[in-house]
Order: sequence, then C-alpha cells, then structure tokens
Amino acid sequence: MPPVFAHGELRLYLLVLLLDGPRHGYELITELTRRFGGTYRPSAGTIYPRLARLEEEGLVRRSVPGAPAASEPAGSPATGRKATYELTPAGRAELDARLDDVRRLERSVAETVRSLADEVRADVRDTMRGLRAELAAAAQEARSRPRPGPDVAPDPRRTQSNSLRHDAEAMLQRFRNDVLADLREADVAGTVSALTVETLRTVLDSARSAIRGTLPNSTASPPHRADRTEPE
Repeated sequence: MPPVFAHGELRLYLLVLLLDGPRHGYELITELTRRFGGTYRPSAGTIYPRLARLEEEGLVRRSVPGAPAASEPAGSPATGRKATYELTPAGRAELDARLDDVRRLERSVAETVRSLADEVRADVRDTMRGLRAELAAAAQEARSRPRPGPDVAPDPRRTQSNSLRHDAEAMLQRFRNDVLADLREADVAGTVSALTVETLRTVLDSARSAIRGTLPNSTASPPHRADRTEPE
C-alpha cells in the first residue's frame, strides 16, 4: 500500500490539527485515526520525532506539567504522552503562508479516506462471496449423496444430521444478515475500519477451523492467506 502522506505532508497536517488548540501527542494520533475512519493509525515513532522537529523549528511549543519544557527529550513518547503541543506565532504564520498547500492536503486526505473505504468494502464483499461459495458447495455435496430407497428405513443418525445441518445453515444465514446490516450502518457513518475487516477475517477463519474440527470426515484445511500489515 502506498504511503498515506507524501514527504512533508504529515508535518504540515500536524500543524493543521493544532489549529484547534493544544493537544497531547496521543490526542494527535487519535485525531488522525478518527479523520481516517480508523483505516490509518500512525505510530508513536512516527508522530513524536516530527513534533520534536517542529519544536526545534520554533513552529510548536511543548509544555510538560510540573517540569520545565526542556527537562526531557522532546522526541520521547513518554514525554509526549504528558506534554501538550501548541502552535507558536511562527507556526500560525507558516500555515497562513501555505494556505494553498493546506487546501490541497485536505483534498488529498479526503481522497485517501475514500480510497481506503473502497478497499475495506471490497474486502468485505470478497469475504462474504467466499462464504457464500462454501455454503453453496456444501449444499451441492449434500444433494449429490445417494439417498436410501423407498423401502429402506431411514438412518436415525442421518436424519438427525440432516436436521442439525439445516439448523447450522439457518444460524449462518442469520449471522450473515446481522453482520451485513451492522457493516452497512457503519459504512453510512464512514466508520468501517481495516481493523473491522481483519477482525471479521480472523473470526471467520477461526470459526471455520473450529467447526471442521468437529466433523470427523472433513480433511480439508482452510485456504492459506498472507498476513496483512496495517499501513504506517
């Protein structure tokens, strides 16, 4: 996945976020995550060094309650959690001078959020499409099994198995409908995140493995999928 911010853009966006008032480093991380709908969360190692450089350039001022501002390293995450950062007059002047850049950056962020949301929706569709295909294959396999003749007494184990299978399919259908409804409601608010998709994927993989473990005749193993990393 390409970087969310181009060179120098995160530095500028941190100044934009501080326009609303002083913030802790953690609050800046949280606000960035919120603006990206949870699809991007910068690490402390990404944010605090940039804040330290902005302080060195005189664009932000750092305040640590109960201690002089220069008593601890500015780029330390431990310091950043209790320190607050605010724009200096030079920082405000920087934003005023780069107003066009700020507007372009806001448009770029909006486009990135839309793109990430599209990826999330595509992942959800692919996951559910795979689940539907597996259910259809299981139903086809059940239909293709030989059935006893009219004069053969029904096998009680087979009768019970068939009844329980229908119960399981009904539960799967209810689960699918409930999850889809929740996802669509969250999507309207723009709050479906990559974590949501990864959680769904993990739960489905775990559930499939656990269920197959209860089926003595099931020898198929879950399809391999490559580990995914969250964007930095």
